[in-house]
Order: sequence, then C-alpha cells, then structure tokens
Amino acid sequence: MTKKNAAAAQEVENLERQRFAAQVSKDYAFLEKVFADDLVYTHANGKQNGKLDYLQSIRDGKSVYDKIDVENISVRAYNDGTAAAVHGQIVIYQPNKPDGTPNVAHIKYVTMQIKDPKKGWQVVLWQSQKQPEAK
Repeated sequence: MTKKNAAAAQEVENLERQRFAAQVSKDYAFLEKVFADDLVYTHANGKQNGKLDYLQSIRDGKSVYDKIDVENISVRAYNDGTAAAVHGQIVIYQPNKPDGTPNVAHIKYVTMQIKDPKKGWQVVLWQSQKQPEAK
C-alpha cells in the first residue's frame, strides 16, 4: 500500500467512527458534510434513502440511535488516496421495543467513500445487512 493510500485509510477509519458518533448525537452539520449529495443509503431491511431522506429520517425520529459500538472496521484506499472501500461490523442500540425488550441490531456493512477536492471525504454508498443474534 502506498503512503498516500495508507494515510487515506487511517483518515477514513477515523471519519467512520466520527460519523457513527454523529448519528447518535444528531450532529446534522457533520452528517451534511460527510454524506455526498448523491448518497445511496441502503438499510439492512432493504429500504433505500438518498441523503435528504436519510437525514430527515433521523430528524423525524424514524432512524434513532441510542448507541453504536464499532466491532471492527477495515479500510482499503485506492487511486492515490482519493477513494476508499470500507467494511465492518457494528452493534446498533435503539430505543427498547414496545414490550420493553432491548432493540439491538448486529450489522455488517460496506461503504464507499470518495475524497472530493473541495468537500473532503464523503460517503457515496452504504449497504448493511443484519446478522443473526449470537446465542
């Protein structure tokens, strides 16, 4: 891996962790910056959003995150550090279900980030898959 790609991979991993924290804290300014205008965000249930729809779902309380734990992240940078493919596993904690049981989702995901010369790193694609609960 080139020095540029290695540096880009570390930068993207840090931004991924910051983005998850921003989704929990509802830091819309940060999320507006890191999601590309042409974002395709595919949830684990198959529902797809663009940037505006997804951010509105957080504002409306349809996408609620009490906590997101990062289990692992792997980043591969390409094109002299201007593109990155990311895959990882997270655990999403949401408000309890109506019967009071915990609402926890174990997720595997892939995302593609592109470094815009003016805007910096931006998520252009997110795809996630819910994993069975460990027994």
